Amino acid sequence: MTKTADFRRLHQSGILILANAWDAGSARLIESLGGKAVATTSAGVAWAWGYKDGHALPLERLLQTASAITRAIDVPLTLDMERGFGNTPEEVAAAVTSVARLGVAGLNIEDADLPPENLVARIKAIRAALKREGLDIFINARTDVYLRGLVPEGQRAAECIRRAGLYQEAGADGIFPAGMTDLGDIAAMVKGTSLPVNIMARPTLAPAAELEKLGVRRITAGSAISEAMYAHAARLAGGFLKDGLSAPVTAESMPYPQVNGLMKA
Repeated sequence: MTKTADFRRLHQSGILILANAWDAGSARLIESLGGKAVATTSAGVAWAWGYKDGHALPLERLLQTASAITRAIDVPLTLDMERGFGNTPEEVAAAVTSVARLGVAGLNIEDADLPPENLVARIKAIRAALKREGLDIFINARTDVYLRGLVPEGQRAAECIRRAGLYQEAGADGIFPAGMTDLGDIAAMVKGTSLPVNIMARPTLAPAAELEKLGVRRITAGSAISEAMYAHAARLAGGFLKDGLSAPVTAESMPYPQVNGLMKA
């Protein structure tokens, strides 16, 4: 509950920058670099367990990841829960309650290509289930209007604003129009909702300082850091498998004592 309250306060002013982790070690690294909170990426977590992203990871594995990360860090943790790890609002509420019991401060839950009323029902069920158990969690409602092109291009900002109103009434704490990058659309989004607006890093996105001036309260890296990590590991491992040279795989490494010193006993 305290971590959730702290996490809410981080959305009240300025801009919260979240570098997304994929396991306990990466979460601890992000915290050590000054992260005020840690977010997970559904893709990175799924890949770390050897699963494809996109509703393939079992809930048990997500709970193991959440438990490991909350042990490793002291700042608030927010989980990417995709559609909520359930087929019905009741199943989703049960999954979120399990997460909240672990001390997780927040979550992302998305509407994907489903009607917004589906996410409304899930958010309401989550709030009711948490209230029964005296628990709380920050619900960041992600809408995939932009990522999936759910409405024509010129109508997307207005549709995100409309959905933000529905999700806020259901009990959401934040709105996440994933894929929105146009500054005019972002400004309209901030003006059109009283919820904290979360934007996802994209190649063409303006710097965080510029987004903060527009009133954006949160920016997340999504799966970008995890993807970059795999690209770097592929170059090093591929080269080592090909020629067996030690210098390339050791030259750019963080020293063992430094990495080991970050972790808890």
